[in-house]
Amino acid sequence: MHYATKTLVVMTALLVTSPLLGQEDNPFLTEWNTLHQTPPFSQIHNEHYAPALRQAIKEAEAAVDRIVNQKEEPTFENTIEALERTTVRMERITGVMYNLNECNTDPELQRIIIELSPELTRFSNSVNMNEQLFMRVQSLYEQRDRLTLTAEQRTLLENTYQGFVRGGVNLQGEKRERFAAIQERLGVLSQQMNQNVLADNNDYLLHITHESDLSGLPPTAVAAAMQEAEERNMQGWVFTLAYPSYGPFITYADNRLLREQLWRAYNSRGNRGNGNDNNQVVREMVNLRLEKARLLGYKNYSEYVLSNRMCESPAQLEVFFGQLIDAALPAAKNDFAMVSEYAREQGAPMPLQRWDFSYWAEKLKQEKYHFDDELLRPYFQLERVRQGIFNLYGQLYGLSFVENNDIEVYHPDVKVYEVFDGKRFMGVIYLDMHPRASKRSGAWMTEFRGQSNMGGRQVRPLIQVVCNFSKPVGDTPALLSFGEVETFMHEFGHAMHGILTDCTYPGVSGTNVKRDFVELPSQLMENWCYESRFLNTFAKHYLTADTVPADYIRKIQSAEKYLAGWYCLRQLGLGVVDFAFHTLEEPLQGRVDDFEHEHIHSLELLPAIEGTNTSTAFTHIFAGGYASGYYGYKWAEVLDADVFSKFKENGIFDKRTAAAFRREILARGGTEHPATLFRNFMGRDPDIKAFMQRSGFVKE
Repeated sequence: MHYATKTLVVMTALLVTSPLLGQEDNPFLTEWNTLHQTPPFSQIHNEHYAPALRQAIKEAEAAVDRIVNQKEEPTFENTIEALERTTVRMERITGVMYNLNECNTDPELQRIIIELSPELTRFSNSVNMNEQLFMRVQSLYEQRDRLTLTAEQRTLLENTYQGFVRGGVNLQGEKRERFAAIQERLGVLSQQMNQNVLADNNDYLLHITHESDLSGLPPTAVAAAMQEAEERNMQGWVFTLAYPSYGPFITYADNRLLREQLWRAYNSRGNRGNGNDNNQVVREMVNLRLEKARLLGYKNYSEYVLSNRMCESPAQLEVFFGQLIDAALPAAKNDFAMVSEYAREQGAPMPLQRWDFSYWAEKLKQEKYHFDDELLRPYFQLERVRQGIFNLYGQLYGLSFVENNDIEVYHPDVKVYEVFDGKRFMGVIYLDMHPRASKRSGAWMTEFRGQSNMGGRQVRPLIQVVCNFSKPVGDTPALLSFGEVETFMHEFGHAMHGILTDCTYPGVSGTNVKRDFVELPSQLMENWCYESRFLNTFAKHYLTADTVPADYIRKIQSAEKYLAGWYCLRQLGLGVVDFAFHTLEEPLQGRVDDFEHEHIHSLELLPAIEGTNTSTAFTHIFAGGYASGYYGYKWAEVLDADVFSKFKENGIFDKRTAAAFRREILARGGTEHPATLFRNFMGRDPDIKAFMQRSGFVKE
């Protein structure tokens, strides 16, 4: 999953700032004399955020005033580029504050963010609704065909203009005031959504005291649960809702009642009727988004979002959904029938329930392919997987990764690497790999600082990759599942998109691309996980150093299409629910459970379970920037399958193909429309054929 740094306004800048008199004790208001100007985490405390941000807002307001009040006629440099520089200090502060809130939070930081969110939104609104400022931008926009601009400058100009329009600059009177109030409230609700899900995650644990209840579980899962219990000063074994704990239990535990208990807990997050309940948060956000879109002249929020995406309209998205559903639904029904029949033959209670499917699907997979995913764990030691990924990027792009323990981290789990292309410094990557109570679930890439090169001053990025992988247990190192290896590859693909960007302006560098294109570089890298030539470079048994057996790799490859229809339909269902929320043209009134089930039931093959849903914990769309955009994963999957077909044709380590991908996609960020970037690399528009073949929906 990609998780972009939260942007305050259309324009961002990430340059060096000068210290302020009397503020030497606040690290955000002084120069960072650290290597690569990395954050001095040991000096940063919660009490620094509010005063620093309030000072930064004053600085930014003054900078905007200078742009507006200058006597010179608008030019790209004195208006658009100047806007890119206005939020220098603000971006540095929020880059730390928001990112730490996701991965190393505490109640005080959460309170501070709720307090500051309206102030930040008010500043953003004041810029986006500044009519005098907009007049300067609009003047340049109307002249864009006559100005001598690079492709990047033209894109930035167009993005800036659209940012003002989409930010409500053309609204007047009560509509303008209402729009600003909606923006402010949505900012608070988004933070509340995340906090509630994290709290519900942490409020539950499954405490097992009888060894018989561990039947079926892999030794690694049992050992991790024992370690979890010890860390909590409890006897026995503890399982949590962190995925490295939850996933193996749901997949392998023979005790059906306990599987049900854990499944219900995981799928009722934000829906328990307690102080963390998100039902009202979801309803309010959906309705405010609709109102916001209507104020701007759109029928619904999806129409508003898609007017600025690669997929340009709800009608186009419906066609895309229909095309994939037509392919995936019959395959998913066959998958479901196959697993159900197998479970019935084994004496399982019928019909299968939601806490049954993964369990029986895994047993059938083991029988069908004579293979258990847990056999792979010893070959995927975290450190070796990491080095394998480093070596892959060395082979493709000539990069090297050097661990630097002198760069400060925000938590002992975090490791830091400098990235070099030959002797050229490319950026810093922070890797934060294991779950903890202060970190939300999932995996994501973000940044403490983005890349830019304004005025010839090259600023290299500081990238963060956060995951929730299985932890070391005793003397046993962290051993990843194959799925976790894919996740690592995915997030590192985002990281390289951020590292290898080579743009002038921060607003279009790195992952600042259209949301339904941003998953291409990440999903592309997952393909290498199925290639023996790549796996053989690092997949070695952690005790014996034996290379993963060729027979195991063949079984990974043969099982690649196993339940492909089922999993595709599951993700399409989430996209359909997201789309349904955001194509409403009247306010949502009823229960969130009922709404979700109403719109997903035609794609559901398992019985609905009262009291559970996805929506109240669907932080992707209610707290992560994917509102009416969750389809983007499948959209980008079509693109990545197409792109990888070129790598397969030329060789998965082919340097010329990699160089072209770097030059035309990774280095370019969002400097041109993604359709243009894709066409520049592939020499044509996207073709869905490779995706259909990879998924097994058509014969190769």
